[in-house]
Amino acid sequence: GFRFRLHVQNLPGKPDIVLPKYRAAIFVHGCFWHGHDCPYFRLPSTRQEFWREKIGRNQANDRKAMDGLLNKGWRVAVVWECALRGPGTDIVGIAQRLAGWLHGTEEVAEIRK
Repeated sequence: GFRFRLHVQNLPGKPDIVLPKYRAAIFVHGCFWHGHDCPYFRLPSTRQEFWREKIGRNQANDRKAMDGLLNKGWRVAVVWECALRGPGTDIVGIAQRLAGWLHGTEEVAEIRK
């Protein structure tokens, strides 16, 4: 029952999901591409310097997008890939956590495994 928009281009970071009624933006981050500290992230054995720089830029862009949204009065949630895949994944539980966050007052939420 939530009304949402996908990939809103005029917001910092072009969030994956935007819920205007709640002034909430949700990013779904891939653990590799955003350098998450979990089993799904492992630096490749070749061209390591390139990958460190690339992932470092991604993380800097993530921080800049989150700061930009918060400064504009938006709330921000990050859902990590590791929370959405693998054995024992509870999609309903994740959806309930996000719904609870939307109805609450916290500015920032992070869902990870």
